[in-house]
Amino acid sequence: MTRRNEVTRREMLKGTGGMLAAAALPLGEGLGEGLAEGKAQGTVARPPAEGGADITGQLARYMVESRDRALPAAVARETKHHILDTLAAIVSGSTLKPGEMAVRYVRTQGGVPEASVFTTDIKTSAVNAALANAMFAHADETDDFEPFTKAHPGCSTVPAAFAVAEREDRSGLELLRAVTLGYDVCCRFLMALGPDHVRATHRSAEGVSSNAGAVAAAASLARLDETGTRYAISYSMQQVSGVWSWERDAEHVEKAFDFAGMGARNGVTAAMVVQAGWTGVRDVLEGEHNALEAMSTQPKPAEMIAGLGTRFWVMETAIKTFSVGYPIQAPADALLSLRKEHGLTPANVAKIVVKLPADGAGIVNNRAMPDVNVQHMMAVALIDGTISFDASHSYERMSDPQVRAVKERVELVADRSLMDPLAPRSGLVEVTLRDGRMVSKFTRFAPGTKENPLDTAGVNAKARSLMEPVIGAQRTEAIIQRVNALEDVAKIRDLVRLLTS
Repeated sequence: MTRRNEVTRREMLKGTGGMLAAAALPLGEGLGEGLAEGKAQGTVARPPAEGGADITGQLARYMVESRDRALPAAVARETKHHILDTLAAIVSGSTLKPGEMAVRYVRTQGGVPEASVFTTDIKTSAVNAALANAMFAHADETDDFEPFTKAHPGCSTVPAAFAVAEREDRSGLELLRAVTLGYDVCCRFLMALGPDHVRATHRSAEGVSSNAGAVAAAASLARLDETGTRYAISYSMQQVSGVWSWERDAEHVEKAFDFAGMGARNGVTAAMVVQAGWTGVRDVLEGEHNALEAMSTQPKPAEMIAGLGTRFWVMETAIKTFSVGYPIQAPADALLSLRKEHGLTPANVAKIVVKLPADGAGIVNNRAMPDVNVQHMMAVALIDGTISFDASHSYERMSDPQVRAVKERVELVADRSLMDPLAPRSGLVEVTLRDGRMVSKFTRFAPGTKENPLDTAGVNAKARSLMEPVIGAQRTEAIIQRVNALEDVAKIRDLVRLLTS
């Protein structure tokens, strides 16, 4: 802690008396002595605070202390899965239009060479690198998704973490802990606002949450002290934005910015300005004109710190099996299962009815982008017997006469009876055959969810399929091996070299 921060803290202690003294009690026991132990041996000592309690301080102290806390083995393994999954999304997304636009922009910006833009030869500021890599990460709809909050934590948190880790020359273990923290803060922020409330006010839950995850990871890797972390949280709150109008984006460029690029840029910016000495507001999450009350009519501040150290949101975040919008994951699984079981073909299928929870149906109803158009993707799945990366991003297939003919037989139903908080992204598919028979399948939890998870081999296989066409088999395998042993990587810069041209 710097002398300036010590003086500031002393002044604050004099001014706030007992409340701040109580909030400053030490945390409980750590989370185990090593990754191999695989379970939490203690919990956060402070119970969730309510109302005007020092939420910002409790969160900031946990964020600082998490840098030195061993993760349970299951949490470390899952975080490595999500880091690899996001790197695969970055590499594959770099070839699509949002990725190309991000590269074009960053090349014009110059900047101190602090961090790398993956798959390119560009080295630029950490802020610009985070923006570009995050745009890549959400370019192709294969990044992860948390079903309850509707957050996409990985596409902003992981690029922000890599940018700062490369700038600061951090280790794989430091990055691992920072990314885990980022998922926690990202999802908790939406929980504190109320995920449904955010969208009810025409804002993007994904955009609103993205810089919360990014600033948490960036502040951790910048090694900000408690006061600096408080300031970084405040600067990130000042930048919160995101409007649900991204649904009308026809080319995925603005959507990639809203979901990922904007948040990664904002989060890294918040950490970097504080590291440079900027001061700010210490208590942005409580008190008069606080961020939570500014953004929600029914805020729940205690959700920001509920279960810190015992509930890890990375464990609840789903990895996609198909590179399509998340509401399409479950019906795609259902239709492909029916196709295999009953020998479905375009010739013998008369009609396909897709029933989705009402809030998800509106997102994917006949959209201009192929990967978020459920009618189009169901037609492709029936014809091809799979949903490939190429097919899900092919605008040409949307004009294909065979695909268009099958698409005309697909009906989407927004079913309010499927709006189950415990299974918010389920899907029911009913297929009527030309001989009059009807077959159906309900997928409550798509593959890759916490209830139906992918194992390490499955995550590796997905990453391999996305990265090999772009960077080749040898580099892909080296990246997979290093990420799966990330705690043993001494320098993130060594991993980054495999990701750049």
